[in-house]
Amino acid sequence: MPQVPPPKRHPYDQWSPDARALDLVGDKWTLLIVRDLSAGPRRFVELQRVLPGISTEQLRSRLNRMVADGMLTRKRYREVPPRVDYELTDRARELMPILGELACWGYSWAWGTPRSGERVDISAIFRLIPGLVDAHALHGEIELTVTDGHRDGGPLTYTVMLDGESAELHEQFSAHPAAQIIGDTAAWVDAFAPGTDLHALDISGDHALADALVVQINRASLQDAHATQQFA
Repeated sequence: MPQVPPPKRHPYDQWSPDARALDLVGDKWTLLIVRDLSAGPRRFVELQRVLPGISTEQLRSRLNRMVADGMLTRKRYREVPPRVDYELTDRARELMPILGELACWGYSWAWGTPRSGERVDISAIFRLIPGLVDAHALHGEIELTVTDGHRDGGPLTYTVMLDGESAELHEQFSAHPAAQIIGDTAAWVDAFAPGTDLHALDISGDHALADALVVQINRASLQDAHATQQFA
């Protein structure tokens, strides 16, 4: 049995496994921090960038608590200016399938086109891939590029590694991509919004593998397909 973290300042005070779990992950931002570290370690300022709406003090408090709870590790580097990286522990990584199920529920009951004032960060959806994608029978590396996805307006590229059982995500180029999918934010919104329109994406290499990945990410389209088959 792993070490049990101490109770929070305001615990649910219920002896049940779900309440104990929510003591650790039920606060606002905690699960999104787990999601945003799924592709590897990040610095404090990088987490601030991908988590719009969180204050500096909120983020610092949440990260400190997650380190104390055994959810994150903190690594300090002797650099000027000082650099600190945060990384998921195995305990936190085991939440990725749960985040994937939460995303599936969101696709079923809360999904739609972007709302007015809602920040659109396609890479936030990418970072759900380790918990969202069923990699069964999918093999190969796929590069995903948002041409205007970087904070400076330039391209942002992730690589999805599929081994037939699991999906790994890395914020880097692939040395040997089986497929590449490239598009600007608007094209990716079309691909992930209800209706799943891939026409604006530039897909090269193994088209079947690329299409299968996009459908797996956008579980709303997968569920629509299943519903259509059942109705027929």
